[in-house]
Amino acid sequence: MMDSDNVDEESTGVSETTPLHVNSSSRTQRLHADSVPTTLPCSASRVSSIATIDSTITATTFASSSNTLNENPPGNGITNPRADSPSRFQRGIDDLRKHALKSKIKTTATLSILLLSLVLCFLTLMQYFMSTVRVLNPGNNDTSISVGVHNRGVEQPIGPKQKSDREMFDEFGRYIIENYDALPPFSDFLPGVAGIYGKPLWSFYVNRGQGIASFGVESKDSPIMEFYSANNAYQNTALLGFRTFYKGHRGSGWGGPNSFIVEPFASSRTNFRPESAGGQSSDRENYPTRTMYIGANDIQIREIDHKHKIETNVSYFVLPEEDFGAFVKRTTVSNLGEKKLYLSILDGLPRIQPVGGKLDALLKSMGRTLEGFMGVYEADGNTMPFYRLSTETGDAAAVVIEEAGNFAVSYIENHEERLLPIIYDTSKIFGEDTTLMRPLRLEERTVQEIIDGPQYGAAKTSSAFSAVDDVSIYTGESITVTTFYGRASKITDVPVIARRIAQGGFVEYKLLRARELVQQITAGVETRTENKLFDAHVRQMYLDNSLRGGIPIVLGEVDDRSRLESADGDERIKVYHLFSRIHGDLERDYNNFVLSPTYFSQGPGNFRDVAQNRRNDVIINPRIGSFNDKNECERLAVMAVGGADGHRKQREALTEILCDGAFRPGQLATMIEEQSVFLFISLQEFIDNVAASSYVSPMAVSKDGFWADHWTYVVDLLFSFVHMYPDQEEQLLFDYSLSYFYNPRVCLPRSQKYVLSKTVDGKSYHVRQLKASREDQSRLKQMKQYVNNSSGWFDVEADIEHDVEGNIFQSTPLAKLFLLATVKFATRDPLGMGIEYECGKPGWNDAMNGLAGMIGSGMPETFELKVLLRYIQKVSIQYKRPILIPTELAWLIEQISAALDTLDLSGAITFDFTDTVTVPAEFFDYWDTVASAREEYRNKTSTFSGQTQEYSSDMVERIASRWLSQLDYGIQRARSIGTHNVDVNDNDRGIVPTYFSFTVTNWATTGEIDDEGQPFVNATEMVVNKFPIFLEGVVRMMKTVHDPRDAEQIYNSVRASGLHDAELGMYTLSASLKGQNVDMGRMMAFSPGWLENQSIWLHMSYKYYLEILRKGLYKIFFEEMQSGMLPFIQAESYGRSPVECSSFIASSAFDDPKLRGRGFLARLSGSTAEFLSMWSLMMIGPRPFFVNNETQLLEMQLVPAIPAWLFQEVTTTSKGDYEYYVEFKLFTSIQVIYFSRELIDIFGRSPKTYEIGLRDGSLIRVDAPTIPNNLALMIRGVALIDCIHAYF
Repeated sequence: MMDSDNVDEESTGVSETTPLHVNSSSRTQRLHADSVPTTLPCSASRVSSIATIDSTITATTFASSSNTLNENPPGNGITNPRADSPSRFQRGIDDLRKHALKSKIKTTATLSILLLSLVLCFLTLMQYFMSTVRVLNPGNNDTSISVGVHNRGVEQPIGPKQKSDREMFDEFGRYIIENYDALPPFSDFLPGVAGIYGKPLWSFYVNRGQGIASFGVESKDSPIMEFYSANNAYQNTALLGFRTFYKGHRGSGWGGPNSFIVEPFASSRTNFRPESAGGQSSDRENYPTRTMYIGANDIQIREIDHKHKIETNVSYFVLPEEDFGAFVKRTTVSNLGEKKLYLSILDGLPRIQPVGGKLDALLKSMGRTLEGFMGVYEADGNTMPFYRLSTETGDAAAVVIEEAGNFAVSYIENHEERLLPIIYDTSKIFGEDTTLMRPLRLEERTVQEIIDGPQYGAAKTSSAFSAVDDVSIYTGESITVTTFYGRASKITDVPVIARRIAQGGFVEYKLLRARELVQQITAGVETRTENKLFDAHVRQMYLDNSLRGGIPIVLGEVDDRSRLESADGDERIKVYHLFSRIHGDLERDYNNFVLSPTYFSQGPGNFRDVAQNRRNDVIINPRIGSFNDKNECERLAVMAVGGADGHRKQREALTEILCDGAFRPGQLATMIEEQSVFLFISLQEFIDNVAASSYVSPMAVSKDGFWADHWTYVVDLLFSFVHMYPDQEEQLLFDYSLSYFYNPRVCLPRSQKYVLSKTVDGKSYHVRQLKASREDQSRLKQMKQYVNNSSGWFDVEADIEHDVEGNIFQSTPLAKLFLLATVKFATRDPLGMGIEYECGKPGWNDAMNGLAGMIGSGMPETFELKVLLRYIQKVSIQYKRPILIPTELAWLIEQISAALDTLDLSGAITFDFTDTVTVPAEFFDYWDTVASAREEYRNKTSTFSGQTQEYSSDMVERIASRWLSQLDYGIQRARSIGTHNVDVNDNDRGIVPTYFSFTVTNWATTGEIDDEGQPFVNATEMVVNKFPIFLEGVVRMMKTVHDPRDAEQIYNSVRASGLHDAELGMYTLSASLKGQNVDMGRMMAFSPGWLENQSIWLHMSYKYYLEILRKGLYKIFFEEMQSGMLPFIQAESYGRSPVECSSFIASSAFDDPKLRGRGFLARLSGSTAEFLSMWSLMMIGPRPFFVNNETQLLEMQLVPAIPAWLFQEVTTTSKGDYEYYVEFKLFTSIQVIYFSRELIDIFGRSPKTYEIGLRDGSLIRVDAPTIPNNLALMIRGVALIDCIHAYF
């Protein structure tokens, strides 16, 4: 929804949620695909005709056989385990046992297989050297493997150099980092995905010690292992993170010649590379070999201790699909020696935190006092410690006793029936060594003596070490200690949890499910090319994009019709986004992330993040479309718990839950749990029926300002929809009604935000725009009319604009877009160039935070306004339908028109601005008049009158045309005034400016002061100030360019400018900022090349690459990709997995050459959205669907842009002379394969022929570059289509 003047510019941090409300007449949007028939006529075709396509993740064998993957129908790629998950688990365990039996059978045939393999190898070598090639009829269906070798010699296109797949990835598709703890530090995280019916934990890791730096529940305020910022985590993790100690010998007894105490992964034995050395030390005795394996939903570290001949493997994952959350650690100890290994083990955490209120700040500021509240309570002897505070720490009159606690439960796998004792008294291991460096007591005593001794857990921070006493491991064998760290709502829950996790095979199955969950999520963008690193990068970017914006799933599928329709086609269908969160982590320590520990987990997100990271949702998942009745609640309650008299209390409880206001699906599931409501139907079926009878309402919370660019992401969402549903554009724009967001925060008039303040040096005064927005008390009072008396929360209507009669005020989408364009046009700066940053926040570049205070403006928003006005103009001409706009908006338009008339008559529009500094009086008067009208408009719309005025399509088109002309004049003025650098690069002069600011040189005081005693003023004269060039201005300008030749000219100018980092082959966020005013923002506080000061900011550079691709500059794009984009940059310089993006890369402007090219601030970045847009253009094309001008029917065409070096060879002969192919998933489930006869670039052209496979097994051939209407509709509907083979 949109605010009446700052449309969709909600706030600094908008908490985006999607509650449901039960309603007998459901209304809303919907977003995703789910179950359909699973007959796959193209699956066999893929296997037979393309024999070398192999799965990256191979650990899904038993899950597939237990139908786990088959339960994932076309759509979002997430299975929905129902209430029968224990039986699914048991199927998995049975399959594991079958797999073990098969392994024994296979062993008996080893010699036969080896002999046969030798024969086959000999025959293959003979065929190779003889170059025997079978010549087959291209038209037949022979699937025999061709033995000939296709020559990819020097004359063939060669892609970017990279390591082999085996060097980069293990058999589970995990990225491999050798000697990880000796490399420069980096931080990362597990995604916190526990499935729809799981309760996630957050966890962060670094390449130090045993990896895990912190983990916990919901937010950093509820840690199990304390949250530390990255700089501290790099230092602390090796000591405060997970630790393992071995006390052992090889037959001589403790104290004998070969007895030892050793700590695997200890930093004291890290093989650091000396500055003078060419590599790590070859001293294998003192330096173990260490490796890290980074998976999408698990990580593993391995150490081979050559001295003691012990291999240690530690793996971590978040427990999926259980009604309790837990973090799982598996430590496997293997004997590599020739003698039996006798070992005692301590494995776990030296510091574990209790439950008790919001702990993060307390741990940092009053940790010692906090320890007085701490205690350890035993649920069942010393095998189930329960860590909690006695009471919450506040000094309020009402004391709150803490019941919830953290737990640790451990066992040796295959001996799950015997839980291991947990050492929770740290001093029993480390004694008085409070540095935790030496296990003093372990050096003096046996582990059994430590176990048998008393433990004390009161008034101190405790530990959680699993204790294993005196086990023997034969040569070549191993044992695995598995420990679960989690949270329980009460101590009596822990034995129940222990019984669940101690089932045989439980942890192996859950690890596989954790891997499968992410594999199923990313299967929707599965891509298979010659470059496996690129393919892995696509999956990773989709995952990370989904974690920021959420993964859309479909609810409300209650019958066959609802399973085939899109959200726009069936009002029962609801879309819900899972797993979203604010991007907080060890490096982004300023953000307070939240992972809701509920089913259907969803955390709040910033408006910008949610909007931009959902840009591609409708392209990847077409089914999402465009986006309290008491009797109905009772009907649903009867369906769920039955109608018998004995169930009356449960029916009443459920009815109250459903009809007591908004709820999320996860909250609904939690309330059912807490109320002990027993459902007669599965929880999923109940949720679907509730969703089908509910409507969706967005909710938001405002903070401290209005970002000037937020509206642009709404326009991007609109364009994504139109590209997929061009036949529904008119209906969307003219036939729907949308309400307006009612924001308690308002943007103040200039007379209440222009203040006379001291300069930074304190020697003089200047006018600044400060505290430009505030919460309006009258608006808060209005919202309080809509407080839910039962919950005490605001009802949904509190966030919706009403008119003076109390009715919800609504407009059509096009009318709201026109309102948006009007307000933005009325907010141009005094020279009509950029859009003013008038409400306390800048645009996309939030490090220019001081620019708003400098009365700054931005050209990026001007270019975006030009795009929007062009669109409004186009659809007005195309559909010739009128719109109804609020009378208040019509009044503002009249004021703007009159002011423009006056400006035109003055002749000032033709002024030469090359050397202009002072704003001419004519322009100042126009600006002052329109700004005053804008401020009055805001007063008028504090509550809408409810009256509207009709504007014909001709009138809208004329207004848009006039405003577009004015924008072009302003852009010309901006280019004439130009940019300013202290270190002048002549090549920078041709680059469009991004920012301006205005210094008030004359003013009049208003007679009022702000809360700091500074006088308010009214400006009477201004001068314009220039800034260095920034990449954003170029990027946004390219969106307005149609001719590829013009785009190439811009590209050439940028490449020759200070924005191009020639050393790294990338593009920086800005040119040099040397000598700039520190007032412009925090970017001036950073060193050049770091953070937003002249670094490579991947989000903006990816926006730039995207525009290059959009303009059809294909060769340029793919040349730039190979040097400036992941995953093709040098992994050694990048310093982390190249399949994962970072927010920024230190540029060559940074002082320390060792840090240049290294990535920082991992993963959850807007660059993921830009990459997915590039992937979509590469694989699908710019507009897959279009309306035929002659027939007025929808048709489809695929227009990929794929370089030759991404094509791989067809290794069978079933496709005749089509020798090369690329494969990807279209709309999350349709297999598309592009076939080419030659190894050439395929840029911007459609196939000659399509073969379309339906899920009923039939195959349809289309000998044309476009797909006709009936098939196009079926493909967009997704459910009935299995595959498309396209031939070039």
